[in-house]
Amino acid sequence: MKPFIEKLPLSDNTSFVARTYRTPHFEVPWHQHKEYELILFTEGEGKAFIGNYIGEFKTGDVFFLGSNLPHTFQKAHRDLITSAVVVQFRDDFWGQSFMELPECKSVRKLFEVSGQGLKIGATARRQLSPKIKELEHLQGFSRIIRLCECIQLLATTSDYECTSTQDVKMFQARNRDRIDRIFQYTIENFQEPITLADVAATAGMSIPAFCNYFRKSTKKTYIDFLNEVRIGHACKLLIDTQLPVLEICYESGFNTLANFNKQFLKMKRLTPSAYRKQFRVQEHVNDEQEMRNLER
Repeated sequence: MKPFIEKLPLSDNTSFVARTYRTPHFEVPWHQHKEYELILFTEGEGKAFIGNYIGEFKTGDVFFLGSNLPHTFQKAHRDLITSAVVVQFRDDFWGQSFMELPECKSVRKLFEVSGQGLKIGATARRQLSPKIKELEHLQGFSRIIRLCECIQLLATTSDYECTSTQDVKMFQARNRDRIDRIFQYTIENFQEPITLADVAATAGMSIPAFCNYFRKSTKKTYIDFLNEVRIGHACKLLIDTQLPVLEICYESGFNTLANFNKQFLKMKRLTPSAYRKQFRVQEHVNDEQEMRNLER
């Protein structure tokens, strides 16, 4: 299945979109659009799929995604309410020649690096979040000013993590439909047994041809990609539930505890139990810090 091509829902009085999408309108499949996207999650949590990146998102997170970068945000479980303020704009919404101005050099650089998908760090996030929320309700020229302030902040900070390592051009190639089908199939079926024969058939290829194609397209093996998706899901279960590690192993699509532990250690440099313990300790530290801040 190719990524859903999202159309910009503009009104006669706006040049860019800034609105809240909440369950069930938040749920969008693997998709892409020409517009740049600034997204602030206001409810919920789950897994972020951006290009060839698999990670997590939670309430308060901010991402900035470049033009035509395929992505989807899948909530942690079916009944979870999830919402986000989504800002979408084209690089020419302020006119054809604006970006050619010498003062826009840092913005051009930002737009270039955003093709990798940016997950914004805590310091920049605190500054951005109120501005993003205001964008939804502002009218007239104030909207333009506030969006420019958001872009300026992003263009002058290094407080972000680049997510996808995949060149966006790869996703715009003639055979893009094939890699899209593979990603969507994996997202929908990772909790079940998946063989190379299964996914190769989805791609309409022989197993050797598929393995060569996937490695060339994503710079990783399909098994590595599948394990990344499964480990990302396991991390959510370790944090959000009290399920035993063995049950989480099977819930995440692994068929042996030994392989689960091996793959988890390889990706997180911790065992599943140590990962859970580390999160509990950090959560306790954060709670104490928040209490101290409230007492000041």
